[in-house]
Parts: sequence; C-alpha cells; structure tokens
Amino acid sequence: MNLEQFDFLSLAGWIVGGALVFILIVFILRRLIHSFFKKTEFIEERKEKTLESMINSIIGYAATFGYIIFVLEVLDVPITKILAGAGVIGIIVGFGAQNLIRDFFAGLFLLYEKQLHKGDFVTVNSEHHGNVEDIGLRFLKIREWSGKLLTMSNGQIKTIENYNFEHMRVIEHITTNFHEDPKKMFDILHQACNRLNDELGTYLKKDLTDRPFEPFQLYGMSSLNHENRGYQYTVTGLVSDLVYWTASKETRRIMAETLYEHQIELAEQRIELKSAPQKDNLE
Repeated sequence: MNLEQFDFLSLAGWIVGGALVFILIVFILRRLIHSFFKKTEFIEERKEKTLESMINSIIGYAATFGYIIFVLEVLDVPITKILAGAGVIGIIVGFGAQNLIRDFFAGLFLLYEKQLHKGDFVTVNSEHHGNVEDIGLRFLKIREWSGKLLTMSNGQIKTIENYNFEHMRVIEHITTNFHEDPKKMFDILHQACNRLNDELGTYLKKDLTDRPFEPFQLYGMSSLNHENRGYQYTVTGLVSDLVYWTASKETRRIMAETLYEHQIELAEQRIELKSAPQKDNLE
C-alpha cells in the first residue's frame, strides 16, 4: 500500500467515522428529548409533541450543517477563505435560497403563533384535509383520511382551518317541504335536542361546575325558503374539539331517527323538464 492509498483510506475513515458519530449524537439527543417530554406534564400533550417535532427538526439540520463543516475540515478546505468570499457567493446563493429562508421563517411562525399542533385535524389552503403528522422547520406533513401522506413546504401555507382548538360547534340543518307544520317541527326538534343532551351529554364542552356551555338546542328557523325547496331549521351544540367528528355523526343519526319516527318529509330536489314544441303545432 503506497502513501496515497493510505491517505485516501484515512480520509475515508474519518468521513465515515464522523458520519457515524453525528448519527449517534442525533439519536441520543432525540431519545433524551423524547424521554424529557414523556416525563413532564407542565404543558398540554399536543403542544409537547409539537415542540418535540420542531426540536428534532432543528437537531437534524444542525447536525447536517455540522457534518458538512467537519468534512471540509478533514479535506483541508480553507473555510476562512470561503467565508471571506461569502459576500459575493451570498448574493448568488441568496436568490436560490429564498424559498428555503421563506420556509424556515414560516415554520418558526407556525410554532410561535400556535396555529396548529401535532395531531390536530386541519384544512390547509381550503384544499387539503387531514391530521398533522409532523411539523418541521421546512415542511408540514398531513396524513389524509385515505392514508395518503401530504408533505408541503411551510412557505406554501396560506390559510389554516384548525378543528382542534378547545371547542367546536356542531351545526346541523334540516330542510322540510312546505307542507310540514312549523309548530309540529319545533316540538319534534325540541324532543330531538332533549335526546341529544341525554345520549351525547359527555361530548358537550363544560365549565368548572360540569355544566355545558351550550347544550344541544334548536337555534330556530334559519330560512323560510331554503334554495326554493322548503323551511330550514338549525340545531346546534358546543362540544369538545377532540370528539367533534363523533358528536357530529351521532347528532345526525339521532336526528334522522327522530324525523323518521314522526314521518317528517324532507325537501327534495325538483327538476322541471320542458319538452320542445312539436312540429305539428308549429304548422
């Protein structure tokens, strides 16, 4: 083995060894952070998971940057000269790094402004729906209901609709045809609300005295002629955010059963078809 081969193997050993060391450091730090948040209870669990995800992202980027510096040192690359010329290079690289910087600051704002947490069900840009699976400095990962994992850069996020901020209001509309007596409908819907409060009372958002802030109730007649089809009534109830979807499904089930028991006819879509004038009539 000649000297050049020995130097090459030595450099390769340093580079590979350094990579293993950095990987081990990242692994240990992430394990320590996970253990720390698992043992602490000073903040909400969702917030802990969000902070843990963001810190893990920072550790990953810091380790990658540190490893690049380490490799440059091993290869005897003059880092000081590179930094000295950073003014010129920075102008060139800056244009290409605009999106990277935008994503980075957008990720910081997501964390600082508490717009979402890990595990929240969100709608992003009025188009993508799902649970927040991971929050990083550059990317947000959303697991859609179908199981598809959506990864989008933080800079692409324009609007966020979060369904997990302390409470949600169940709002269900019922549209009957014009032949159903409004007085009868009010009585039936009040009965439905009583049943909702009895069966779904555990889902309601409650105060310190264990009383619901807003039980299921008939909001009233919300339209006299909804889409030219009939009278519209609205039932509402304030529930805890974590059980919103279950509460909504059960609300619809109970209301459907109540309407069926009283043989209430709902409004139906009507389509009017006009036949073309016949040829004999034109003559």
